[in-house]
Amino acid sequence: MTFETAATPEAAIDRLETLYSAAREALRHDLQRYFETGQAPDAEERDRYRYPLLRVTHAPTRASTARIQRGYAKFAVPGIHQTTVTQPAEFRAYLLDQLTPLVEEFGATIETGVSHQEIPYPYALEGGDELGRGRVTASELARHFPTPLLSLVGDEIADGTFDLVEGEPRPLSLFDAVRVDYSLRRLVHYTGTDWRAFQPWILLTNYHRYVDQFVRLGLAEIEAGTAEALITPGGVRIDRESFDVAAVERVMAAPWHRYQMPAYHLVRPGGAGVTLVNIGVGPSNAKTITDHLAVLRPHCWLMVGHCGGLRQTQIIGDYVLAHAYLRQDGILDELVPPDIPIPALAEVQVALQQAAAEVTGEQGDQLKRRLRTGTVVTQDDRNWELRWAKERRRINLSRAIAVDMESGTVAAQGYRLRVPYGTLLCVSDKPLHGEIKLPGAANAFYERAVSEHLKIGLAALDKLRQAGASIHSRKLRSFDEPAFR
Repeated sequence: MTFETAATPEAAIDRLETLYSAAREALRHDLQRYFETGQAPDAEERDRYRYPLLRVTHAPTRASTARIQRGYAKFAVPGIHQTTVTQPAEFRAYLLDQLTPLVEEFGATIETGVSHQEIPYPYALEGGDELGRGRVTASELARHFPTPLLSLVGDEIADGTFDLVEGEPRPLSLFDAVRVDYSLRRLVHYTGTDWRAFQPWILLTNYHRYVDQFVRLGLAEIEAGTAEALITPGGVRIDRESFDVAAVERVMAAPWHRYQMPAYHLVRPGGAGVTLVNIGVGPSNAKTITDHLAVLRPHCWLMVGHCGGLRQTQIIGDYVLAHAYLRQDGILDELVPPDIPIPALAEVQVALQQAAAEVTGEQGDQLKRRLRTGTVVTQDDRNWELRWAKERRRINLSRAIAVDMESGTVAAQGYRLRVPYGTLLCVSDKPLHGEIKLPGAANAFYERAVSEHLKIGLAALDKLRQAGASIHSRKLRSFDEPAFR
């Protein structure tokens, strides 16, 4: 394997782009030739279908051993660190953000080359035409072209279960190229939007009415000139040029119902864009979407949804700011056992509380009456109330103030995958006190509460963005963390 030393991070990324483009185009060319003529690639041709490799070497000097307080872009140990890379042009800003401090503050050396990891043929195509419009079967292509192998896709680095071999390079990032490509395609499948449309600030919700409000707020920003576009499932795009009185109708008519977890992307200038994903109900959906969102390395994801209030003093429409989670969903028990604490992130907690004060106009004791901080129980059974006699003692011991089905999973995934996280829920019923969801009362609640709640979430993300790099909390780093966040 031949490596080329880069003089600057920019030069390294330029070469990664060149290597990736050449490999991808070679694969696309040979696939098209096979579709048209049936000519399969020979061994030499197939050897071109490989991801580029990024290698960073850290040889400590006195100048590079200063204590770095930043929560990313720093070495846990000296030596060689490497990873395969996909879509370097799309991830250019992220790569530059990680590499620049490693060079400037640690004196690291950057090299680029070609890896042994093949690019699976579906990841080289964009239009879903990998079967040559029906003339070629998947089994035929698998005989001649690299295919996605689940044995090569995993989270061993993120989960700390990878084997470190003495003398071998260490991981540079949490996810290698094939893991990233796998998730990029899953995002398109689940959300109905191109993965490139995802914005760096993410809201997750469990109810479609939040989508309605997000669309209205987004279109208002486009009309006011503060946002560039709104992208919806099915590829519908509303921007300043296409905005008119029928914009709401066009967005609402988008085929969101075809997708399990539809996403809506509000594109703003300067990296301030926000994506809202309606993840639906349940911890399984919450884990699925965050597994894939994590490869985009978002700045933060927040859960804004509904919950059941557990305290007598709460009323419908109150807010719950989670500072701890009693995880009873079970879905992450092997990866992040329930006895592992999921810490609240101070930056996120402060931003959510400040945003709530600004949006509601309430301060001090008045705000405390509406916004309560405490433990949220996350269940995997929507009808947990039927087991109240069994659940009562555990919930009492936890001092929980609310129950839902997603928040604990979203937070644990943020902790596990090193994405800053937070939860602000709205009490929609009080099952232990006889206040259940009835159609009339529910509709009145939704009309009043959803818009304000969503505005709080958006305002909190704005505050976090203004805070800058400090959001990359050191609480999320393990002791042998890869250099890239």
